[in-house]
Amino acid sequence: MARNPLQFWGPLAVLLVLSAMAVAGPWGVLAWSEYDTLLETRLSEKAALEVELAALQNRVDLLDPKAADDDLVGELVRRNLGVLHSDEVIITLDED
Repeated sequence: MARNPLQFWGPLAVLLVLSAMAVAGPWGVLAWSEYDTLLETRLSEKAALEVELAALQNRVDLLDPKAADDDLVGELVRRNLGVLHSDEVIITLDED
């Protein structure tokens, strides 16, 4: 009884394609280093965002209506409303 060549080569081709994808595919072994680099980048971005979040949370705490910081409230009123005395000098500092 003669065997159909597709019965042998078909599963072998599928196995070879799956093996190639496991090594060189988008989720394969060779992509791990790229994902590690991406993970490190995302973790550093997360750390920077957490620092920014802490600074913003501190400002929110200082503007609590029950116990607002007088200096910060004065600064915001002067900056946003443009309320200045004629003898005042504004010195701005870069926050980077």
